[in-house]
Amino acid sequence: MLVASPHAALAQGWQHWGGDAGGTRFSALKQITPGNVDRLIQAWAYRTGDLDQRIGAVAGRTKFEATPLLVEDSLIFCTPFNEVIALDPGSGAQKWRYDPKLSDRQRPANRYACRGVAYWVDNQAAPDAACRSRIFTGTNDARLIALDARTGRPCDGFGAQGEVKVEIDHALQWPGEFQITSAPVASRGVVVVGSAIADNRSVDAPPGTVRGFDARSGQLRWSFDPLVHDGITAGHANVWAPMSVDETRGLVLLPTSSPSPDFFGGRRPGNNDHADSVVALNIETGALAWSFQTVHHDVWDYDLPAQPTLARIDTGAGQRDVVIQPTKQGFLFVLDRDTGRPVWPVEERAVPQGGADGEQLSPTQPFPTHVPPLLTQAFGPDDLFRLPLIGNRSCEAQLAPLRNDGLFTPPSTQGTLLYPMTGGGVNWGGAAFDPIHQIVYANVSHAIHIIRLIPRSEADTLTPPRGVDFGAQLGAPFAMTRAVAMSKLGLLCNAPPWGEMVAVDLKAGKILWHATVGTTEDRAPLGLAFKWGTPLVNGVVVTAGGLVFTGAMDAYLRAFDAADGTELWQGRLPVPGVANPMTYQWHGEQYVVIAAGGHSEAGTTLGDSLVAFRLARDGETPSLWSRTIDRPGGRLAGGAFGALIVLMLMTTVIWRWRRARA
Repeated sequence: MLVASPHAALAQGWQHWGGDAGGTRFSALKQITPGNVDRLIQAWAYRTGDLDQRIGAVAGRTKFEATPLLVEDSLIFCTPFNEVIALDPGSGAQKWRYDPKLSDRQRPANRYACRGVAYWVDNQAAPDAACRSRIFTGTNDARLIALDARTGRPCDGFGAQGEVKVEIDHALQWPGEFQITSAPVASRGVVVVGSAIADNRSVDAPPGTVRGFDARSGQLRWSFDPLVHDGITAGHANVWAPMSVDETRGLVLLPTSSPSPDFFGGRRPGNNDHADSVVALNIETGALAWSFQTVHHDVWDYDLPAQPTLARIDTGAGQRDVVIQPTKQGFLFVLDRDTGRPVWPVEERAVPQGGADGEQLSPTQPFPTHVPPLLTQAFGPDDLFRLPLIGNRSCEAQLAPLRNDGLFTPPSTQGTLLYPMTGGGVNWGGAAFDPIHQIVYANVSHAIHIIRLIPRSEADTLTPPRGVDFGAQLGAPFAMTRAVAMSKLGLLCNAPPWGEMVAVDLKAGKILWHATVGTTEDRAPLGLAFKWGTPLVNGVVVTAGGLVFTGAMDAYLRAFDAADGTELWQGRLPVPGVANPMTYQWHGEQYVVIAAGGHSEAGTTLGDSLVAFRLARDGETPSLWSRTIDRPGGRLAGGAFGALIVLMLMTTVIWRWRRARA
């Protein structure tokens, strides 16, 4: 049994987006346990007011995905409009606030989002010097800003009045085509930023250049384009997901994305090296240390969406420093931190062929052999969601004509069933690692995408139906459409659960348990809380107290028993908490905090709250909403969706009864 690493065992604070620089999302705090978690109450809630300041479509295009840091005796986080706010950790009272004055005309492709900020201390500065401790934040309009962590004032010596404009060496189709959504990372005097770039617009898309800036002056130190071009025409391979830092080795770990465009690669033959890869760079120089590719010649949008998790594990043949990389397909790749080579064998297996005209697919793809997939990777007739007495003819009609040869079935003009979907498996929330018990915890989503290639001759006149994503893929012979497979009732076509938490014993290569996360309560009139799970793009936090906390697409923060996946507690939120929670200790009490802002792309209610929970003090009583409630049939609250299901069931039963009587 291993002892928690120094970074993972920071018992008081949360100094990095992923808890520590390696993104383990583990806390050594153990005041809250399975035995007392039912005594959690809301300690405070803070509203940013972000939505009140915007109107119409702008306010409706937000994703409050931030995870706060506990640094300099403050909780510090960013809003979707890139305001940076510091709160008192015990009361939630605002201490300072910085507004970068983001334009409402940006129209960012990935909506208004900011997952977090970075903290760095200049050990060369005097203890009382301004900006000795700094907060770095990237913005939706491609700025990198440095603030004094104690006051929120811009650092005058950094760029121009505390900010640097990220220069993009490519013409943009509109200002919001390029943005920064995930937190920077900072170490050894360098702050590193990636980017989020609009998908499926063209072959000649902006490059996914990663940049390292001097953390004191803001001067560009290095830049790295992950994609090896070799005469091909393509962009992207950007790093939109959170990054990690190995501070001892001086490495920054990048999870790179797919080349452009996502669903046709005829203009970019070959494996497209360093795209869809875990890439390790020297953080001081930007020099490539190693790279490991998880998808060759990606035409499925199976880019790396999650922070690489840095851990020390017992492999059975000794302890090794590794990188754990989750994927959208539900794989866990475990790589040696020094070389990037797999710790356990990764097999190149034959995958479906017969791509679209002009496509040059890879004949094989890498499959990890030691750790099983976190979710099923094939969809068949038995996996269809059929309601009792009603069936599901609308889904059968959608899915039956599609090409469906299993994982890595190529996009087609016929239409391709893509399972897991492009937002399935593990998403930007990443994984958590318990270094004491050697267990990985991750949220996964189960859903189907219908991908269709549209010949260029038809693309210009195509009007996609509502709810169908259209990508022009200019410069390619095909445009594309993408839609989540749903029934006429608005239910996913695949059978539940639609969102799960999974626990994996790394050393044994064994799935320990699956736990369904989320219900239909906040989407269903009558409030029927069917325990079907919700899609989960956000991640978890695991504690030495034996708990795993997570939000979902319904309005609850939940606690699960880390040992067996039993759901132990629910804390009501004003709107869904589609963000990664964090935990910290303040004046002897452990708090758990989550951003509750909903998710505009998922159609949830929206908000702008940060909510904190702690154990009830003497004389305080947990409210009904802060306890686990056994509701096997669902709790009635309100909503058209649940009413429609009940009405249809009743109508079907009555009709069949009358027919039998006749």
